Amino acid sequence: MRIVIAEDSVLLRAGLERLLDWAGFEVVGCAGDAERLLALVEEHQPDLAIVDIRMPPTFTDEGMRATLTLRQRWPEVAVLVLSQYVEERHATDLLTRDTAGVGYLLKDRVADVESFIETLRRLGDGGTALDPEVVAQLLVRSKARNPLGELTERELGVLSLMAEGRSNYGIASKLVISESAVAKHVKSIFMKLDLTMTDTDHRRVLAVLQFLAP
Repeated sequence: MRIVIAEDSVLLRAGLERLLDWAGFEVVGCAGDAERLLALVEEHQPDLAIVDIRMPPTFTDEGMRATLTLRQRWPEVAVLVLSQYVEERHATDLLTRDTAGVGYLLKDRVADVESFIETLRRLGDGGTALDPEVVAQLLVRSKARNPLGELTERELGVLSLMAEGRSNYGIASKLVISESAVAKHVKSIFMKLDLTMTDTDHRRVLAVLQFLAP
């Protein structure tokens, strides 16, 4: 089986490559970011891609968004999302489509090498592999999702100050944190409220409107 690895951690990427080589797989390419992953898949047309979710430049959901693109362009390529996190927003999109050849495992819950290798072979044959924790979190989300309820206390504080019309500098001064920290909180708020960047909408205003809605 020919495999592409997308993992920003150099040590983990090298470890996976050695493990797969030892198990008899052929690693045809390794990527440290999502853009490189898509280029490798287009170039090599592998049987399977192993993808981390959080990758450069923002380390939020680049890998998951690349996975959705990969499945849309090359549905014959199996994919294993291997992450420390459950990225609920895009995971729902991934798992409500054709799940043949789709896997989502949490790194910390992979029990042993043999079962991991077996999972890769199953995905390559068109099977599915989902961590029970991933399924549980998605079920809870599908039953009752309150986007504002997903914000942390700090993010709610930032959003409250956004509603007062404060800039990132103003929020940073009020909360006694750095502007870069405020920018990270704002980015996380946009992601949790499912506000994607467009040329026609102002995400800061839309976030505040959701916050103020009765």
